[in-house]
Amino acid sequence: MSLFCRTLLCLSLILLSTASPLLAREPLPRNPSAIDIRQSEETLAERNRFSLLPYKQNYILPLAYNNRPENDAYPPDEANIDRLELKFQLSFKIPLVKGVLKGHGNLFAGYTQQSFWQAYNGDESSPFRETNYEPELYLDFPVEASLFGLRSRFVTLGLSHQSNGRSEPLSRSWNRVYALVAFERGNFYCALRPWLRIPESHSDDDNPDIDDYLGHGEAYALYLHNEHRLGLMLRNNLRSENRVGVLLDWSFPIKGKKLHGYLQLFHGYGESLIDYNQLNNRVGLGIIVSNWL
Repeated sequence: MSLFCRTLLCLSLILLSTASPLLAREPLPRNPSAIDIRQSEETLAERNRFSLLPYKQNYILPLAYNNRPENDAYPPDEANIDRLELKFQLSFKIPLVKGVLKGHGNLFAGYTQQSFWQAYNGDESSPFRETNYEPELYLDFPVEASLFGLRSRFVTLGLSHQSNGRSEPLSRSWNRVYALVAFERGNFYCALRPWLRIPESHSDDDNPDIDDYLGHGEAYALYLHNEHRLGLMLRNNLRSENRVGVLLDWSFPIKGKKLHGYLQLFHGYGESLIDYNQLNNRVGLGIIVSNWL
């Protein structure tokens, strides 16, 4: 398959995951927040049983430069890796059960796939360097509370499996239970997502020290201004041998286009599972189809 066809296929899958039916939207509050608008759009889309709802971000970065894509884990025949590659993420969710636990929660299945594609490495037949697959099962609960002037809207409890689907010695995977609580104030949004890794037997554990690099949670922040969105993701292992993962991104309108431009910067550990214990710096530029909000 040619490079053009592969790129077109990736973009088509991302667009498909964000499609929604053309139905009348339910009334919104007088001054709706981004969370209100997102929830209204999801309620609208749920009326069509065949629709997929966007979950996390959906984007494609045709220009994604990594200062150190090499990894000691790769065998010699896979070590010829370009620093410039194509990165994309596909993420969607499906509502399973509405009104569980006395009508207070909703059960969802989610799926996120993040790929790092050596699209310009013709000498090596343009292989996919790494792909991470993350199916999830989670419950959403509406919450109305305030903390330091921030309004809490919902709490999520979930179960996640993440792996790269490879065999030894490149296999990486882990299972987690997590909670997520989101807050808002004006155009500012933030969330905390602590997790607990589910223990595995020593013989089955491909990455026993992953907690030393990725820690036990993430924090998110998002600021909205008109059609611009500035986001931050932060991880820290909170240990004396300190290791972080920081992702800063900016989505911006493209004149005359429905899509948005997308700039992404990453520094630290854990951008992908194969790189969880390797310090990376990346800058990527492309388009984003759907954001967190």
